[in-house]
Amino acid sequence: MKLTIERAALLKALAHVQSVVERRNTIPILANVLIEATAAKGKEGRLSLTATDMDLAFVESVPAEVTKAGATTVQAHTLYDIVRKLPEGSQIGIDNDAAKGGGQVGIRAGRSAFTLAVLPAEDFPKMSGGDLPHSFDLAAAELRGLVDRTRFAISTEETRYYLNGIYMHAAESNGVKVLRAVATDGHRLARVEMPLPAGAENIPGVILPRKAVMEVRKLIEETAGAINVSLSDTRVRFAFDDAVLTSKLIDGTFPDYERVIPAGNDKILEVDCKTFAAAVDRVATISTEKSRAVKLSLGKGQLTLSANSPDAGSATEEIEARYTAAPIEIGFNSRYLLDIAQQIEGEGARFTMADAASPTIIQDTADQSALYVLMPMRV
Repeated sequence: MKLTIERAALLKALAHVQSVVERRNTIPILANVLIEATAAKGKEGRLSLTATDMDLAFVESVPAEVTKAGATTVQAHTLYDIVRKLPEGSQIGIDNDAAKGGGQVGIRAGRSAFTLAVLPAEDFPKMSGGDLPHSFDLAAAELRGLVDRTRFAISTEETRYYLNGIYMHAAESNGVKVLRAVATDGHRLARVEMPLPAGAENIPGVILPRKAVMEVRKLIEETAGAINVSLSDTRVRFAFDDAVLTSKLIDGTFPDYERVIPAGNDKILEVDCKTFAAAVDRVATISTEKSRAVKLSLGKGQLTLSANSPDAGSATEEIEARYTAAPIEIGFNSRYLLDIAQQIEGEGARFTMADAASPTIIQDTADQSALYVLMPMRV
């Protein structure tokens, strides 16, 4: 294998690929990236980079000047660090000459030369895509919206592994077919929906693992076109411009989230979201690190936020609010409140409450496509 490639193109692809590779690996080949160079007559050569952790596989291809086709594997993080530290604008030569034994690969750029150990390309695990019968396209902005407005609520508790991802499925809302994304950690729940794209009508309900969600989110930033999503009961594939990410799905049953969305809440509070978030942030400075509790005291037309800490003291702040129901005092984890407030893009936030012990619904007053449920806490 022999090729020359621009540093910028290689660095961008390596940055994506190496983030899939786990730092601690007991299987040496999984610490490596598979490098495959292909050349076609009269066509531009391509360099394809592949990494996997056996649950998730990522492939990206970039243009390269390929003198001799071939394939090998090298340590992903080492190669990434080398390319990152090379001068901008460098032309990088990669050479793995089988005539010299093929046990090493040479990396050259200007006056810099590196020799890296390799493992055979044949030993690199192939993650079979299998048959993915359902396929649909999502605009980058649509997928970003689904991911951003739900991922903060993904559970990190490993015992309830079926909550360690985003549940994506086709549903119906007010007679309209929608694609819905849901995440919950037992304390808060995020439910976001968008019109159902063509081809997604019969998709199974699937749980996208957290790592796949995070990797996809990074790629969305760098694409403007549509993203093709293909899935089966066990796997999902996201195809971008020159990159394909395939992941196993979480094998579990997502709980019946509809049951925790209260229907009879009758006390409605409306506040300016930015003013509210800033006030919560200030008052929470006092609350204890463990509970981060903030109390909301509601009366006609006003809201008082307060926090107490046996060590630090107390804090209160009053803000204007639209509220006409009976007075109520309710406590929340301030971090959870701020997480939800960050997802609200409009000016106003609406809280629909029942009492101090029941779940509260939070929504953007101007956008009904996202709904958040937050469990209160005793304060």
